[in-house]
Amino acid sequence: MNAVNRVKIKPGLHVLIVLKKDQRSGKLTKGIVKDVLTKALSHPHGIKVRLESGEIGRVKEVLD
Repeated sequence: MNAVNRVKIKPGLHVLIVLKKDQRSGKLTKGIVKDVLTKALSHPHGIKVRLESGEIGRVKEVLD
């Protein structure tokens, strides 16, 4: 897993996140960042974001 710093996460960015309900399975959800919810510069489990779809989860990968 890539440790992603908060400074690299911006609204409009395409990302893969893991939702709370999917933490055990590790299923990833693709979406576009609407809001960055984590205030710290980094987090061991990923930066928490809200997608444009309204789903909230932790960033596991940033897509190009």
